[in-house]
Order: sequence, then structure tokens, then C-alpha cells
Amino acid sequence: MKEDQRFGIMKKYVNVVLDIVLGMLAILILIFMIRQLIDIGTFINKPMTPKNLSVVMQEVVAFFMLFEFIMMVIRYIQEGHHIPIRYLILICITAILRQLMVIHGDAVQTLLLSISILALVIVLFVLNLSGNKSYSGFKSNKIDEKD
Repeated sequence: MKEDQRFGIMKKYVNVVLDIVLGMLAILILIFMIRQLIDIGTFINKPMTPKNLSVVMQEVVAFFMLFEFIMMVIRYIQEGHHIPIRYLILICITAILRQLMVIHGDAVQTLLLSISILALVIVLFVLNLSGNKSYSGFKSNKIDEKD
């Protein structure tokens, strides 16, 4: 039983260190987000040429990627150091949608990205049909009465 207690204590320390490191990562990402906002603001003040519009779109996409990373870190900590599969699939869908917004003119790539979104939506649908809610990140807190 002492080994189980040692493992539990070690797990607590590892989780605390992990939370501290993830917190520092979140602060670093926030700093980069502020920098992205400043860059977007400087490009908005310039005359809107197609090149400037493209740069602004890239900066906005980069900003939302940073925002998504922060949300993933927060979700990871909230879920008890676990990221639900459903959440990861939704992140993939939004990343592909952002890529579709940036790409122009390549029909084959647009078709492939659209097919990948369809495939991910089908996976979400199958997960919902399966009735197994373990993919959503919710853990059962019931204790077996037999133990």
C-alpha cells in the first residue's frame, strides 16, 4: 500500500508542476496574442491593397490559432489533464475551415479539405450514435459498492 501512496503523492507533484508549466505557456501565448493584435492594428491603418488584405487575413488566422491553443490548455486543466476526443475533432474542423478561408484558386485542394471536414463530421456523428460518452471527457465518479 505504501507504493500506491508514494505514487499518489508523486502524481500530485507532477500535476502541480505540469499546471505551472502550462500556466507559463498560456502567459507566453497571451503575449504573442497581444503582439498579433498590434500587428493587425498596424496593417488596418495602411491602405487596403490585395497584398495587405492577405497579410491581415494571415495575422487574424494566426491570432485565432493562438487563441485556440490557450483554450486547449484551459480545457486540458479543467478536464483533469485529459483532452476529450470530441474536442480535438472540433479543433481539427475549425483548423481546416481556417485553411479553406486562406486558400484561393486551387480547386483540388479545396475539394480535399472539404472531404476531410465531411469525414470528421461523420466521425462525430458515429461517436454520438455509439452511445459511449467516454469520448466527451466526462468521467464517472461512481464508486463500486462491491469494493
